[in-house]
Amino acid sequence: MDLLKVDTIKEARSKLAACCEGIMPGTETVGLSEAAGRVLAFDIFSKENIPPYRRSIMDGYAVRSKDLGAAGDMIPTTLKVTGEVQLGTDSSMLSVGSGCCVYVPTGGEVPEGADAVVMVEYCEPFGDDMLAVSKSASPGENVVQVGEDVSEGGILLSKGRKLRPQDIGVLAAAGITTVPVFVPWRVTIISTGDELVSPEDLPGPGQIRDVNSFTISARSAAEGFTVMRTLSVKDDIEAISESLETAKNDSDLVVISGGSSQGKKDMTAVLIAKAADCGVLTHGIAAKPGKPTITGYDMASKTLFIGLPGHPAAALMVYEQLFISFWRCMTGREPMRTVKARITSNTPSAPGRKTFQLVKLRGDKAEPVFARSGMISPMSAADGYFIMSENQEGIRAGETVDVFLWE
Repeated sequence: MDLLKVDTIKEARSKLAACCEGIMPGTETVGLSEAAGRVLAFDIFSKENIPPYRRSIMDGYAVRSKDLGAAGDMIPTTLKVTGEVQLGTDSSMLSVGSGCCVYVPTGGEVPEGADAVVMVEYCEPFGDDMLAVSKSASPGENVVQVGEDVSEGGILLSKGRKLRPQDIGVLAAAGITTVPVFVPWRVTIISTGDELVSPEDLPGPGQIRDVNSFTISARSAAEGFTVMRTLSVKDDIEAISESLETAKNDSDLVVISGGSSQGKKDMTAVLIAKAADCGVLTHGIAAKPGKPTITGYDMASKTLFIGLPGHPAAALMVYEQLFISFWRCMTGREPMRTVKARITSNTPSAPGRKTFQLVKLRGDKAEPVFARSGMISPMSAADGYFIMSENQEGIRAGETVDVFLWE
C-alpha cells in the first residue's frame, strides 16, 4: 500500500489559492433588513457628519463655561434662562449670551454661544426665569461635537466585516440603506459510508448515525454559507460520482466526508479527480488528526472539493483551517477568533505534523480534552482547540497557547 504524499496545511492552502487565482466570490447589494450576518464587499464611507449638530449627552442647561467661574454648592452662579430646546424642531433661533442659559434635553442641539452643558442635578430654578448653578463646567463638557462620532468621508465600516446588529444600527444612523456584500458560498455536504444511518433511525448491527453532514452543515451556516443540500450516500462509486456531478452544477464547495483514508473502499480521491478538471490538488495533509484529507478544483464549474476524514472532530477542525480560513482570506474577513490560555498539563504532539488538540477553557487556563479516534462527546465538551507545529515536541504545562474558539 502506498503511503499518502502529504502537504502541509500551508501548502494545501497555497494550492487552493493558485487554482482559484483571480476568482473572487460574487457581490450583491442588499437592504439593511437582509444585511445582518453578511460580509461587506467594500469599505463603507459616511456621506455626512454624525452627529450633524452639536448634541447634548444628557438633560441639562447649555451654558458658556466662562460664566460659571468657580461655581459650587456654597457659592452658586446665577444665570438667566432664555429658552428651551425642543427635540425634533429647528433650534437655530436660540442662542446663549453672556450670563444666560438654555435648557437642552438629552440628544438635543446645543445652541450657538454655549460651549458646555451642566446636568440638571446641579441646577435649581428660582423665580420665573432664573437658575442657580452649583457646579463649574469645562469647554465641551457633556457635548458631542459635529462629526465627533463619524466624520463626513470617513470609513464607517471596513470591507470584510461580518455585519452585526449594532453595525446595522450604525448604517441606519448614517442614512445608508443598502450595502454591497459578498455572495456566500453555496455548499453541498456528502457523507459516505455503508454504515451510516440518519439521526432519526435506530442503528442496526455495525451501523452508526451520520454526524459529519450535520456538523459541517451547521458550521457552514454559522459562517454564512448557503447549504444547498446534505446527503448520506452508500459506498457505491456510481452513486457518489452522480452526487458530485449534480453538486458541482450549483455549488461553490462540495464537501465529502468519509472514504478518504487508503482503505479498500477509498474512492474519494478517484472520484474527485474525475469530477474536477484540475484533478486532486492535495491527498493528505501533515496534520493529526486529519491526515487523510483531499482537495480538488474544477475550473469549468468553479467548484472546490474537499474530502474530509470521517473522524468528526478532525473533519470540523480541518474544514475550518482549510476552507473557512480560505474564505475569510478571500473576503478580507478577520481570522478565526483565538484567545490566549495557559495549558494545564503536558500535551504530546505528532512529530512532523501539525497536531490539533481539543481543550476546555477554565478562565485563563486550557485543559486538554483527550479522546480516542471517532469519539463524539469530547468535541462537544471542548470550547475549541490549539495547534502545535510540525517542529514542536509537545507543550509543557504552564505554557501559553492560542486557542481557536468554536463559533
